[in-house]
Amino acid sequence: MHALGADGLADPAVTFFSCRRDGELLAIGALKQLDGQHAELKSMHTAAAARGRGIGRAMVEHLVGVARDRGCTRVSLETGSTAAFAPARSLYARAGFSPCSPFGDYPPGRGNTFMTLAL
Repeated sequence: MHALGADGLADPAVTFFSCRRDGELLAIGALKQLDGQHAELKSMHTAAAARGRGIGRAMVEHLVGVARDRGCTRVSLETGSTAAFAPARSLYARAGFSPCSPFGDYPPGRGNTFMTLAL
């Protein structure tokens, strides 16, 4: 798992989004433009108290929609492969993402799961 830190989120290729209700932060997500047609879903997280309410799914749909609006033909992601990341992998699979090979600068690794969605 290669989460972006503050410096990574400040990269001009990254657009950061948050979901709030009555000022309470419920979810975050970021989209990194890899090239003119390929974006990467980054730094997805839903607050524990907000899970199970469809907020994570809404964030994924929003990020994919932004990528589509930008003319991307593909959105990919990297997440963990352990049991702790099973809910995230399930969310991405339900959104249409399927397993793929490593992309960008990612090296292959046992702790990584790579997924992609053709738009």
